[in-house]
Order: sequence, then structure tokens, then C-alpha cells
Amino acid sequence: MKLTKTNKELLFWILQILGWVGMSSLILIFPFGFSKTYMLYSFVVGSAIGIVSTSIFRHYLNNNIDIEVFGKRSILNLVVSFFACSLLYYFLLFTTEEIYEFYIGRTAKEIEWIKENIGVLSAVFNTMITVFGWTIIYFAIKFVISANKNRLESLELNATLREAQLNTLKGQVNPHFMFNSLNNIRGLMLEDVNKSREMITKLSEMLQYALSKNIVDAIALSEEVDMVDNYIALAKIQMEDRLHYEKEIAAESLTIMIPPMIIQLLVENAAKHGISNLKNGGIILLQTIVTASELQIVVKNTGKLSISENSTKLGLKNIRQRLRLLYGPKGQFTLEEIENEVVATIKIPTL
Repeated sequence: MKLTKTNKELLFWILQILGWVGMSSLILIFPFGFSKTYMLYSFVVGSAIGIVSTSIFRHYLNNNIDIEVFGKRSILNLVVSFFACSLLYYFLLFTTEEIYEFYIGRTAKEIEWIKENIGVLSAVFNTMITVFGWTIIYFAIKFVISANKNRLESLELNATLREAQLNTLKGQVNPHFMFNSLNNIRGLMLEDVNKSREMITKLSEMLQYALSKNIVDAIALSEEVDMVDNYIALAKIQMEDRLHYEKEIAAESLTIMIPPMIIQLLVENAAKHGISNLKNGGIILLQTIVTASELQIVVKNTGKLSISENSTKLGLKNIRQRLRLLYGPKGQFTLEEIENEVVATIKIPTL
């Protein structure tokens, strides 16, 4: 959780009050023979002095020291303010002790204990140790809060970059298939008007699908399969009987969410770089397999992998990048040649 300025202030004062009250309460636990009046006085006054002096110290630190740019000047400011706070703390303690002595007085036992155990130097040293301990704790908490803030900002930045990358990649999909489809229409326009009209209708349906799904990261596999059916119908108008399309879709895979346009890219790649380059055509097979932990999407086409070597392979790079951004190492894509077939496999985690 990212702390707001108000929450930081509230956290400081809670820890400040609890810390000093807890430390001052030691005199109630270890009385050293002091009277109840002095113990109560020391508890209340000691807590108040600690809170006031270190709060002033903290105000100075906030206005003069930036822990993210900690240079020589910051060190000098810290040292000077540390000694100033220690002196202020000692002066307030000394003054309140004199006030107690003047208005209330001490017992003989208290005076004897003070003479034996407390001198000016030891009092100053103990004061500095106390302020030093507070300083260490303060900066430790400050560094933890700063580290947490930097971590959250890093996560937010990564999420923003990831979203921007995905939007860029999705933006590459639409021109890719639209360019090929428009080329097909241009080739048929003068040969067969009816087929061209039918192709334009299919293209319109595909564009509507692509534009509506361009703002989402995942859709049901059934929607993508319908999109692929439209693409195949579009491609078969051009390739006619040279293109044979088969589906083996596992029923349980239809509701699984997948990145939009990802199967269409594989099928388009199989048609353009595979079947269209074969004189006698061939088969495109779309399979989905569901295991305990992943969905496998397999697109096979007749031909050899070397056929597509002259391509820019933008679509394949697009698929790899989208899977990496969405699923990390669990999203996998492979392309290989097996027994005169080009086999493209996508693996998406379902857990």
C-alpha cells in the first residue's frame, strides 16, 4: 500500500508518542528508590521532552535533508542538527529537574543516588545516546517507507510500460491482416465482382471484430474461433479448393480466455506462407488441447518451414512478445517442421 502524506504524519505521531511513552515508563518499572511523586513527574515530563525535542529535530530533517540525494551537505546538516537536538534535550531535562527541585524537593535517598550515579558528562552522554537511538530508528523507518514507495512506483511504471507495449502490439495486428485482405480484394476486383463483394463483407466483419477487441487483453476462445472461420471463408474465396480447413476443438477450451487475434495470426501465417505457395494446396488444422495446467493451441499446415524464411516474421514476433508480456515464462510459442508439416504451438497457463 502506498502511504499518503496524511498517513505518514499519522504513523510518525503514533510511533513518536508510543516510543517516548514506552521509554519513559522504564522509571516506573525500575524506580531506583525514587519516590512515587518523582517517578510520575519524570514519566510525564520525560515523555513530553522527548516528543517535543525530537519533533523539532524531525521538522529540521524533513526540510533540509533528502535521503534520496544524501551528499556531504546532508551529512553536515545531520551532524549539526543531531548535536543541537541533544543539547536541547539535555537543557529541557536539566531545567525540569531544577523546577522539580525548587518546587517539590527531593528525599535524602534520591539526592544520594543522583550524586553517586549522575554527573554532567554522564548526563550529556546518555542524552546523546538517546537521541542517536531515535535518529537510527527514524531513518530506518524512513528508508523502509522510501524503499516501499520506490517499489510501488517501479511496479506502476512496469504496468504502464506493459500496457503501452501490449497496445502497440495489438495495433500491429490490425494493419497486418488488413493489408493482406485488401491485396486479395484488389486481385479479385476485376475478375469476379460477386466474389469481391463477398470478400468485402467478410473483411468488414473481421475489421469490426478486430476494432472491438483491440481494447481488451483477453477474449473467450470461442470468439476467436468464429473470427478464424470468417478468415478461412475469406481466404478460400481466393484459394478455392487448394485450401482445406479442419478443426479439432476441445469443448472445455471454448470458454478459456486467450489474447485476441492470436489464433488468427497463426492461421493467416499458415495460409499466406504455407498453403498459398503450394501448387496443389494443402490442409490447415486447428487443434486445442486442455491439460491440468495449460491450454495448448496447435495450428498445422502442409508444407515446409523454409517456405516462410523470406517473410519479415512480424506476426510471429508479435505472438512471442504478447505471450511474454501477458504470461511471463509460462506463455510459450514454438514453430517447427514435423513430417512435411509446419506446426505452430501456443501454450497458455490456465491456473
